Amino acid sequence: MAWKNQQEFIDALENAGELLRIKTYVNPKLEIAEITDRISKSGNGGKALLFENTGYGFPVLMNAYGSEKRMCMALGVNHLDDVAKEIESLFHLLSSPKESIIDKLKLLPKLGQFASWMPKVKKGRGECQEVVMENPDITKLPVITCWPKDGGPFVTLPVIHTKDPTTNSRNVGMYRMQVFGPNLTGMHWHKHKVSAKHFAEYKKLNKRMPVAVALGGDPVYAYSATAPLPENVDEYMLAGFLRKKKVELVKCISQPNVEVPADADFIIEGYVDPNDELIWEGPFGDHTGYYSLPDWYPKFHITAITHKKNAVYPATIVGIPPQEDAWLGKATERIFLAPIKMTMVPEITDMDMPIEGVFHNLVITKIKKDYAGQGQKVMNAMWGAGQMMFNKILVLADEGVKIQDYRSLAKYVFNNLNPATDIYFSTGPMDVLDHSCSKMGFGGKMCIDGTAKKEEETDDSFDPGIFNQEPEMLETDLKNTFKEIKVANLSLLKNGIPCIILSVEKNRIGHIKALHEQVCALPELQGIKIILYVEHTVDANDLPITLWRFCNNLDPKRDFHLYKRELNSRYTACMGLDGTRKTKEFDNFHRDWPNIIVADDATIKSVDEKWNELGIGQFIPSPSLKFKDQMYGEEAVVN
Repeated sequence: MAWKNQQEFIDALENAGELLRIKTYVNPKLEIAEITDRISKSGNGGKALLFENTGYGFPVLMNAYGSEKRMCMALGVNHLDDVAKEIESLFHLLSSPKESIIDKLKLLPKLGQFASWMPKVKKGRGECQEVVMENPDITKLPVITCWPKDGGPFVTLPVIHTKDPTTNSRNVGMYRMQVFGPNLTGMHWHKHKVSAKHFAEYKKLNKRMPVAVALGGDPVYAYSATAPLPENVDEYMLAGFLRKKKVELVKCISQPNVEVPADADFIIEGYVDPNDELIWEGPFGDHTGYYSLPDWYPKFHITAITHKKNAVYPATIVGIPPQEDAWLGKATERIFLAPIKMTMVPEITDMDMPIEGVFHNLVITKIKKDYAGQGQKVMNAMWGAGQMMFNKILVLADEGVKIQDYRSLAKYVFNNLNPATDIYFSTGPMDVLDHSCSKMGFGGKMCIDGTAKKEEETDDSFDPGIFNQEPEMLETDLKNTFKEIKVANLSLLKNGIPCIILSVEKNRIGHIKALHEQVCALPELQGIKIILYVEHTVDANDLPITLWRFCNNLDPKRDFHLYKRELNSRYTACMGLDGTRKTKEFDNFHRDWPNIIVADDATIKSVDEKWNELGIGQFIPSPSLKFKDQMYGEEAVVN
């Protein structure tokens, strides 16, 4: 369904018991983010929050997409899978043979529906232009500062509109915007993004690039801006399909070559000049749970700000998972499953992106396997498919297991796994925000093929071994033998999963490799197939946090250590994966390493003291308290 505007969506959230109004004054600098972090981690995504007293002329909406229910409400569906099913039925209809005139006539209603979803530019002004700010000043908006080491306040839910100067094709994306002054922000588009390509074309022409930013309106706009669509596919086509109604656009006032949604709450118009010097932007507490490092990005000059009467400023925070963005990612996982399997990888039957993998880091894929080598075929196809090129760890399973049941999945994958032959490594483009790569935007990838193996894929000389030790006794032995091991998690062994996790305090060059060889040489470790290493500040017994830290800190191709033990004519194998922090001293790592994101003590104290005034329920302690002892010091980046 189509929401008339953001206010109608807010009213629906409130009527459904999914919204909390906060009338007490809350500072957009750090306090809004701290309260939102507590609520979003309170179970099932908590509630959406409307901060009505911000010290500015506008309320702030937070956590609007932060649960499965609210994500479904935003998209107008009962279940996220409903969209994928509809897309799949459309593919089948369009691709089926049309032998008779009757078959062709059956398509006409659908073609008519397609036409009704296409965006339309209407004449005159829109609701988003009811008020024109006489002197455009973005500091008059309640732009939030999320985390204490952020470079400043950031616009975090901007729907950014650009056009190719040659083809006039539109792109709608979402890139954070750091506020530097009343008329100046950064424009944080990465080199892989379509808007960055548009800017490259304007550079060739030596022309200013018009840009417009929408905030609010139908919540489907923000989702569509994050969707991994192919280049030159208009995001408002997807929005029209999702809302079953075309998006009405109006021309900007100061940048008339760009059109924006008529029902948006705010429009920020301006340009990026190719002749400008770049601006030092960041750090920013990012969706990885770490601060993204500062770098040089284009300047965005603001030429106009317009808004509707009674506008509400929408924002989000990202950080240590789970956060609101996990549900935007889950919607993409379910919606784009159909196009992937219908057009690129037909053997895929399901896909899952665990929250701890923060989108690209960890993807689990289920396939219908018919022949030897099919896992590698799927691996290569996925790493060549759109934003899946940023994937770091790909786990493959087949129809023998439900991939959302992680315990059963792990047991199934390890049962089918030969660590020496079924784990594949490659290199390729990585997310610019991935701090583990030795070179920014380029690093290692790993595929764990946990499918049942065909005869041609089986190495008969591999001996999987049998682990028959008492985990508690082995844990004690490991910690007594190797003083650098601070925590040994052997809980997976009790569930028949031959994997252990070790928290290690590194103190020398090549430490993890040497330790892995020593640990694997112990007779009682026979039968263990993978050992994950994390730094000593991480409690390896906390599996979700350990997985999040491990995935962020691993460059698979650089950080793997395979141990093989010869047993007469056979061998056992154990893969070691180093998910510790990398430093120049011990790892010859020359990039800065960012810190994890936590609130500062003053903000935690301030929110604690005003909690009872907020009227949002029982006191919730700050999630940051859990991570204070895992930081590397006061600075956002260290090496």
